[in-house]
Amino acid sequence: MKIGSIDLGERPVLLAPMEDVTDIAFRLMCKRFGADMVYTEFVSADALIRSINKTQQKLIVSDEERPVVIQIYGRDVDSMVEAARICEAAKPDLIDINFGCPVKRVAGKGAGAGMLRNVPLMLDITRAVVDAVSIPVTVKTRLGWDSDHKIIVDLAEQLQDCGIGALTIHGRTRAQMYTGEADWSLIGAVRNNPRMHIPIIGNGDVTSAEICKSRFDDFGVDAVMIGRGSIGRPWIFREVKHFMTTGEALPSEPFNWYLDILKQQVLQSVERLDERRGILHIRRHLAATPLFKGIPDFKQMRVALLRAETVDQLFTLMDCIPEKFEINSKF
Repeated sequence: MKIGSIDLGERPVLLAPMEDVTDIAFRLMCKRFGADMVYTEFVSADALIRSINKTQQKLIVSDEERPVVIQIYGRDVDSMVEAARICEAAKPDLIDINFGCPVKRVAGKGAGAGMLRNVPLMLDITRAVVDAVSIPVTVKTRLGWDSDHKIIVDLAEQLQDCGIGALTIHGRTRAQMYTGEADWSLIGAVRNNPRMHIPIIGNGDVTSAEICKSRFDDFGVDAVMIGRGSIGRPWIFREVKHFMTTGEALPSEPFNWYLDILKQQVLQSVERLDERRGILHIRRHLAATPLFKGIPDFKQMRVALLRAETVDQLFTLMDCIPEKFEINSKF
């Protein structure tokens, strides 16, 4: 699959953009485990133009994570064009436009998935951003605003006509937020539309190597994007790559192998921020990781992990898990 001059190979698997998740440390870790392309947290065009430091920090990318995409969102043409030019100066490989974020503070103000209620403006922004920068521009969006307005099949053609290099579709409407099951049938309908010639990337509920392969096989997408399935589990890309290549599940590693990866994430988060903020940031990964799921009588330990305030406290708790809960050497 190619986007512009960027060749991602056959059936690439991508790390989705996620606010407060896909910072540079997490992107590099997912890249290490096999993610073919990674995306930054989404960047507010308005905040970028106002030179908000926290927003500007999101533009920092490294050569080790390439190809890397900066994703922007906004609600008017001029600010999105200016933001795209600022992003281009940070030297990402692509710029992605977020027309899919469903949260109220974004969609409720007309940005993100809110653009699904104003398609003419969505198309104006897309055309203007494509024309404003020299690197490829892609779009990420949803099926539509709600179940009565699933417009993605027609919308995909319109976005393609704006000159985008690829389209990512999350298989839910804005009204669904992240509830229910992702509907990949409409993603497949877009991919199988003979008028579509740009790559179509599918997203939604990809939480295992087997599911990832089935999405390629059943719906013909050019790439699959993994979001929440990677939180607390950056090694999912390694599992996916092995299964896609061999058709067999990757043998599990010792429990401490996975525990050490989570510890690395903690240390990277603390180094990037500071001890207090770094631990607060990483709690989402500790809460979501499948490593601790299914362990009998683990509730109190989980609470303790999420309440730890220092690295020493957290690592002391983590180190006692295998022995305390009599976990087998293999996960």
